[in-house]
Amino acid sequence: MPQALMLNTPALAAGTPAAEPLVRQRTLQLRCADGRLLAATWFEPAGAPRAIALISPATAVARGFYRGFGEWLAQRGYAVLSYDYRGIGDSLQGPLRQERARLRDWAQLDMGAALRAVLRRRLMEQEAQGRALGLLLVGHSFGGNAIGLAPDYEQADAILGVAAQAADWRFWSGIHKAKAWLFFHAMLPAAGHLLGQAPGWLMGARRAQGLPKGAALEWAAWGRRRGFMFSDPSLQAELGYHRFTGPVHLWNITDDPVFGPAQAVDALAARFSTAQVQRHTLAPADVELTSLGHFAAFRREFGPRIWPRLLAPVEAATPLLAPGC
Repeated sequence: MPQALMLNTPALAAGTPAAEPLVRQRTLQLRCADGRLLAATWFEPAGAPRAIALISPATAVARGFYRGFGEWLAQRGYAVLSYDYRGIGDSLQGPLRQERARLRDWAQLDMGAALRAVLRRRLMEQEAQGRALGLLLVGHSFGGNAIGLAPDYEQADAILGVAAQAADWRFWSGIHKAKAWLFFHAMLPAAGHLLGQAPGWLMGARRAQGLPKGAALEWAAWGRRRGFMFSDPSLQAELGYHRFTGPVHLWNITDDPVFGPAQAVDALAARFSTAQVQRHTLAPADVELTSLGHFAAFRREFGPRIWPRLLAPVEAATPLLAPGC
């Protein structure tokens, strides 16, 4: 059943008053076009929202990992929706080996359901407030690289992608290129066929959960293709990256050579052929840290250093997301 919680969250940005407004957390279920239910959470600001945001997770990462970021956005006036893909986190139904989800299902069905929810929320708020509200799509890794497969995503006002990439192994370099080749050609397909899933440890990420067999095999197939999923014949009619015309801000992290090297992020940026694309790079030294990797950008303890830096350019480029709009 949906639940509502009141969260008194700590200050996360320089100059934030000591007495923080309460952020309300509300859990719910999203219904996909095929009838599947997904676990989701709204983070609500203290007053009427000034904008709406959707957080789409990385591969096999549960939505709880993004809770701190969702709360921070809510403190800035966003109504924020996060969700779990089918087979992941609280959206897992039964044994993982019985889950039939593919990556395209996460994008077309699961992201599609989340997008319908935020578009409905924006419409409701616009009618209640009598003004236009902006919609920001935030995608971490897969959550950013697959957004162009989701129906109606182009109705958003801006996209923020963190370590989102076209994961063709050819975009890697050095020892990491060899590892990527081995991962996509041998390790991932072997795990899918032999184990009926890809264990989280296989992905080398502590945050990753087990990956359903269908998702593992499709990821492996895309990773072997020149051009990643963009050259998959079965997806050509579904690719909608060219439809987005607003601001797209894509970040690579300098010490993330395993999951998001700069060249792979560049390759994704090129797919947004009609958008206002800006490429950004974040180095650990920029935020006075020794390392970031693929996940630290969303860790609560580093939020005060990182999140304002990620959000400021996209808000500056999008009038409906600008503070005080």
